[in-house]
Amino acid sequence: MSRLAPWVPRLIIATAALHFVWGLAQPHAWGAIARDGLFRSVVETGDEDYFLREFSVWWMVAGIALLALGTLARYVVRTTGCLPAQIGWYLLGVGVVLCVLYFPVTGGWPVLAIGVLGLVAARRTGTPRSGQMPDDTDNRSAAPRG
Repeated sequence: MSRLAPWVPRLIIATAALHFVWGLAQPHAWGAIARDGLFRSVVETGDEDYFLREFSVWWMVAGIALLALGTLARYVVRTTGCLPAQIGWYLLGVGVVLCVLYFPVTGGWPVLAIGVLGLVAARRTGTPRSGQMPDDTDNRSAAPRG
């Protein structure tokens, strides 16, 4: 396993955590969403704070998506010793879109950088083949690795 492979999921998870923190630190509409009882609290496009509500929700949704991608990548690295190239490509795609749309000031730069690191790590470790999982006859241990 490449030394870089375990770091890519860690960086994705750290980015997700920062996404949650930043989503709550900047101006948000969570109080208004909670006052409306959550259900259908972000559907009235005519409300004066609609875009702030939508912004707040999407910051959290993107954080959850990053957390899912990071924890799944960590699982794959721990069980196969390989980082799938798809992880890097997904992050690269998100990062490029963010960097193009919001150039030059965007949080897409770290996502783009982690995507590149993911592709480098995948190239160094190889990409697990479909259904590849360690078994009892494999030399790799299925036990979690750092």
